[in-house]
Amino acid sequence: MEQPSGLDDPDYAAFAWKRYRRMLLWMLLAAAIAVGIALYILDQIYGPLSWVAILAAIGGFGGTIMMAAALMGLAFLSSGTGHDEDVERFDR
Repeated sequence: MEQPSGLDDPDYAAFAWKRYRRMLLWMLLAAAIAVGIALYILDQIYGPLSWVAILAAIGGFGGTIMMAAALMGLAFLSSGTGHDEDVERFDR
């Protein structure tokens, strides 16, 4: 029987997902800081912002950072876990 590797191993999978969630929490903090800075700059340039502009800034800046972090984290999570060979096999 083949030894489980990467995310097939329950202990490693739990460790990897914990690390992924921790990275997302740090990126959430970075997104909140970026949104705060963007709102401050927009307020300084244009004056008081409407609630629509505030929601657009939160969605635009925060959403972009969190989407990039999620995709980057999933790419790192899956690399080197033994699943890359499966992808290469199906690519042929």
